[in-house]
Amino acid sequence: MEIVIKLSQFLLSLSLLIILHELGHFIPAKIFKTRVEKFYLFFDVKYSLLKKKIGETEYGIGWLPLGGYVKISGMIDESMDKEQMALPPQPWEFRSKPAWQRLIIMLGGVTVNFILAFIIYIGMAYAYGDIYLNNSELKDGIWVTSPVVESVGIKTGDQIVSIDGKKIERFVPSVSMDILTSKVVVVERNGEEININMPVNFIGKFLDSDKKGVITLRMPFVVGELSDTSKNKEVLKPKDMIVSLNGTPIKYFDQAAVILNANKGKKIPAVVLRNLKKTPIAVEVNNEGKLRVGLGSLTEDNLEKLGYYKFSKENYSFIESIPVGIEKGKDQLMGYGKQLKLIFNPDTGAYKGVGGFAAIYNIFPSSWSWEIFWNITALLSIMLGVMNLLPIPALDGGHVMFLLYEMISGRKPSDKFLENAQMIGFFLLITLLLFANGNDIYKAIVGK
Repeated sequence: MEIVIKLSQFLLSLSLLIILHELGHFIPAKIFKTRVEKFYLFFDVKYSLLKKKIGETEYGIGWLPLGGYVKISGMIDESMDKEQMALPPQPWEFRSKPAWQRLIIMLGGVTVNFILAFIIYIGMAYAYGDIYLNNSELKDGIWVTSPVVESVGIKTGDQIVSIDGKKIERFVPSVSMDILTSKVVVVERNGEEININMPVNFIGKFLDSDKKGVITLRMPFVVGELSDTSKNKEVLKPKDMIVSLNGTPIKYFDQAAVILNANKGKKIPAVVLRNLKKTPIAVEVNNEGKLRVGLGSLTEDNLEKLGYYKFSKENYSFIESIPVGIEKGKDQLMGYGKQLKLIFNPDTGAYKGVGGFAAIYNIFPSSWSWEIFWNITALLSIMLGVMNLLPIPALDGGHVMFLLYEMISGRKPSDKFLENAQMIGFFLLITLLLFANGNDIYKAIVGK
């Protein structure tokens, strides 16, 4: 069932983005009286799953879910229709239109992607508001869950002051990504501010590690699932909160590791909070320094009742949600641009994190959440828009590049040149596709 839910979200998001992107080309093409021969969701190599011709356009669904396309008459694209291009230009063809009209048609897809992302963020601000934690609430600092992050000098208990000069006012999930792509992180430790210079290849080392967490809130030791091999099944219960181990008070889960490692293979006293009552028990620590229990979670309300954190929530009117959504969209756009820059710099090792369809599939949750779905869809829309703007022939950005050259120089590249460029761009895209999905396969094999 989890697979069905994840796959449904993945296909719905992908289909929505593809259809709207292609509509961005289709609508201006129609406005400028340019003939559109095909409008397809997914690729119809050799055959299509569904198709219907309405007017001059064939609408359909292909069997190969690698994207979608509109086939515009008189345009050199992935169809490589040389027979049509060999005929004299017709008034309804793309190549017969003024350069400025062709430019608007080619920019239509990415324009829709960016507008869609901003609309989603505005809608989410209005529908859900913002739940966040002021950075000042982390009085005992953050929990570093990655040994690689710890190795550069960021420690559990530190408070993040600023990242690349930007003061951290709110502790939100994006802080982790900001740390991964940063150059300088300032932390406060024991009342002293410490500058931590991040290595150029830090993100590459992080991607090579087994543990992919970065930093998170320090959480209480709440018992989740109990392993069948755990010797503590009789004394611990799910939702128990361990507040003491071997006579030492435990406020956070990360504090337990030191005590457990010091008592490997021993039976030690413990105190759990069960139904809000402290209950003394004895637990057995295995030879690896573990209790063989999963870590449970607490809601924001429960964390507040227990006195750990005080969360803040902001609700917005529709008018107020507009600047909030625009700001979120801008931050995501700039953040993705920064990530893309790192990927194209081999020294960072960020290219190891490039993923294909499996990576996109895996970011969707196993239970349906419209809030998470729309958040992921907005991010994917930004990614699709940015990637399509890359100046690679066969992408929208490649067509835009040649159109700008034509408008500036007054000289249109020959059809032969554009055909060769299209082929080169196509092979570049296939190479990138193989690399990204090859990364997915490699990670699945090695378990990273």
